[in-house]
Amino acid sequence: MALAALKGEKTPAELAQLYDVHPNQITAWRAQLAEGAAGLFGGALAAGEPAPVVDLKSLHAKIGELTLENDFLSGALSKAGLSSAKR
Repeated sequence: MALAALKGEKTPAELAQLYDVHPNQITAWRAQLAEGAAGLFGGALAAGEPAPVVDLKSLHAKIGELTLENDFLSGALSKAGLSSAKR
């Protein structure tokens, strides 16, 4: 209802009749959505908190490790005469 009210395609009175609620309630929900929408999609960043620190070195190491494992297993499958796991 709040999204429909925010879109503005129908008046609060029309939405109230459609959803069987009071028009003031729809207006209040619309205001809450307009104020808090950034927090829904931005999370902690919208509240002014700093972004969590990401250790790129450890992530790159993990990617390299998984790449080696995939290459090894792919080679082992082809030596065993089985079809490759790659698609």
